[in-house]
Order: sequence, then structure tokens, then C-alpha cells
Amino acid sequence: MPDKVVTRFAPSPTGYLHIGGARTALFNWLYAKHTAGTMLLRIEDTDRERSTDAATAAILDGLSWLGLTWDGEPVSQFERAPRHREVAEELVRMGKAYYCYATPAELEAMRESARAKGLPPRYDGRWRDRDPSEAPAGAKGAIRIKAPTDGETVVHDRVQGDVRFPNKDLDDFIILRSDGNPTYMHAVVVDDHDMGVTQIIRGDDHLTNAARQTVIYHAMGWEVPSMSHIPLIHGADGAKLSKRHGALGVEAYRAMGYLPEALLNYLARLGWSHGDDEIMSIANMIAWFDIGDVNKGAARFDFAKLEALNGVHMRRMNDAALLDIFIATLPYLDGGPAIAASLDDRRKAQLLAALPGLKERAKTLVELVEGAAFLFVERPMPVDEKAAALLSGEARAILRGAHAALATISDWSAASAEAAIRDYAQAGGHKLGAVAQPLRAALTGKSTSPGVFDVLAVLGREEGLARIADQID
Repeated sequence: MPDKVVTRFAPSPTGYLHIGGARTALFNWLYAKHTAGTMLLRIEDTDRERSTDAATAAILDGLSWLGLTWDGEPVSQFERAPRHREVAEELVRMGKAYYCYATPAELEAMRESARAKGLPPRYDGRWRDRDPSEAPAGAKGAIRIKAPTDGETVVHDRVQGDVRFPNKDLDDFIILRSDGNPTYMHAVVVDDHDMGVTQIIRGDDHLTNAARQTVIYHAMGWEVPSMSHIPLIHGADGAKLSKRHGALGVEAYRAMGYLPEALLNYLARLGWSHGDDEIMSIANMIAWFDIGDVNKGAARFDFAKLEALNGVHMRRMNDAALLDIFIATLPYLDGGPAIAASLDDRRKAQLLAALPGLKERAKTLVELVEGAAFLFVERPMPVDEKAAALLSGEARAILRGAHAALATISDWSAASAEAAIRDYAQAGGHKLGAVAQPLRAALTGKSTSPGVFDVLAVLGREEGLARIADQID
């Protein structure tokens, strides 16, 4: 292993940071952290028609939300085009590459000929050994690499093992187009070399690129970085991940109420494991992660598992820390902005007090918004259909007695409220549930909530008694 590990995440800014890209970034970040190395960020924006500033901003925002920090400034691949040209021209001077003046019509004829023989389309090398002086007047040539014609190129991969590519299949591919723009294949190699990247960790859809890129490294006499091609993520049905499976941008997961740490835990477990450990903190992942332990086979994305894991992370999280994340995420959650608008110090204190009960029932921050809604309603409170059914004739009479029992309490708390209601139920011959259910409906407007005595404590004496009175009158 080199003295210092340098990984890189290199997304194309043609859309949001999707979930597969987030996992690639995570594996690069974890490996860098595990080895006390660095992770660099390169925006591969050479496709000028499809690359947008908005997509770049969305990728940076997604990485930041997940906490996947990079070292130094993001590098723009497009801005490095002069350097890519310089290396291509150097390869020509060294006799390792050449100018090709084949016309589009000639290239199409080569493709047709190959198709007719049932072969993959290949460039036939017609300008490989010709003198550039034979070029048509005024023609601008593309630069092609002289790929080896016999033997094989071996990609030594830490996930896939040694992968062998017959050199006859690689052909003399273009590294600089006739308009002077570098190809992606070439730009990646020059950038990784210049940025000092020692470990390339990316999706296994790049495995065939790795062979061609190795040809460029060898031609320049540069050391080939360690390669790790990780399996793609599939849907629960085994098909390649698509939007219907959850191939959404990470901002969609924020809006669905997932915690960054839970999403990272879930993504880390897609293709990598540490014994039977399902629940991992960031510190665990950093301590345990090794790229050599990643599986070769595709991993399956399962929303139900992610949701269950998120619920565990929420319940395990310190209430104050969970409240901070909850408040920071409110602008992105359905129903969240309304709560954010009314969050004064009193409400924050109530929310913090209610969290232990709320998080027991919630698997996402969206469910936390729904559970906490009763704290933020104005009286008289709307009552949903199920709760209204709990406030029928007999229940109202029970509620009137419960109100009277609670009104006698001087030291208002969950414990004192419970004692008063238990005494009242026993004296009247009621089951505790026959009193607690109408109370819950009157206090929250819903048929489910945290424990009813906790709700009374959080609302406080004045608000609690007033909500019950509203349903008696």
C-alpha cells in the first residue's frame, strides 16, 4: 500500500446524487478514513450539453447532508482540458499515440463490415503507421492511443480479482477528439494521476474502462492505481435499480425523513458486511471497513429494511441530538414547515420532553412530524374520525369525571396524572383503557399517541385541562 491513501469520488453533474453514487462516495470516504488517508472530489463535467451548475450544487448538497466531506476544493474536469491535450500530444511525440484522419464515412464502413461478420465494431488501425503528411489538406485529426495488439491487459481488482482482457479487443481508441476535446477515458487517467489518486473505487460498470485506462497509464509510464470495482445495486426484485425501486436522489431520502447516519449504515451494508453487525455507527464503519471485504455480487435495495434500520437509529439517538436533526430537517418534510414556523423556546422544550414517547412509535422523521402534530394545534382542536368515535355519549361522561380528577392535582406530572386517573377509574368501576382512550382522543385529536400521561405532562396543566373541557362542553 502507498504511504498515504488517496481516494476520489468523481460524479458527473447531469442530475442529482443518486443512491448508487452515494454508496460509491461512502466507500471511498470510509476507506480514506479507515486508512487515515484523504478523499478528493472531482466533478466530471466534460459533457457540456448535459452538465449543469444546478446538478453540481445538488451533488455537493447531498454529500454535505450525508456528512461525506472531501479534502480540498472540488476539481472541475472540464477546466483541466488543456492539461489533457498536453498529455495526448506528449503521447504522440513518444510514438505511443498517433493522429488519425479517418472520415465519419470510413468509420461507419468499418462498423458495417464488423457487424456483417458478427464482430464488435473496431477501428482497423489504418492510420497507426502512416505518415501524418498523407493527411487530407486542412483535416484535423483525432489522437488515438497505440493499444497493444497481442497478449492481454490485466486489471488487478481488489473486489473482482484479476480480470483479463485480450488486447486484440481493445483497439486504438480515441483519447483526443479532432475538435481538441479529450475523451472521458483519457481525462480520467490524467486527472487521477495528477491528483495523486492511489485507490480507484467505483461501480463495476467501469470495469471494461479500467482495461483501456490501464493502457494509457502504461503508455505514459505512470503507476496504475489500485482498482476496486464494486457491484451495482439492484431492486428487491433483482432487476437493475430504477426509480420505482428507490433510485432517487439523496434529497428524496431527506424528504422521506431518513437520518443521514441510518442511510449511511444501510448503504454500507449493501455489498459489505462486518460479521452479523446490522446496526453500525459512523465510528464503527470507519473502524471496520476494508474495500477487500466488499462482495462481488449485486446487492438488493429494500425500503422496508431501510425504514426499520432508521427506526432503530432514531430510538438509540440522544433526544437532544435527534431534536437538532429534526429541526434542521423540518423545511424538507411534509408538514414540517408549519411546525418550524411555530417553534419557539416553549414549543422546543415541549417537543424535547415528548421525544422519548414519540420516537418509540416513529420509524422516520415524517412519522415524528405526524406524531408531534398534537403539540402544535390551536384550540378548539380538530378531531379525526377514529378519535371522534372514542368520544361517544358514555365516553363524554367518563371524560367529565377524569377532568374533575385531574383538576385536583397540584404538582402536575405524568406520575401524578396517572395516579389520579387510576384512582378515578377504580372508584367508578372503569377499566383504565375506558378512561385513557377518550382522554387520548381529547388531548391529541387522534386514536394513537405516546402514553396519555406523558402527553398530559408535556402539554402542561392549563392546556391539558382546557383540551379535555373542549370535548365535554
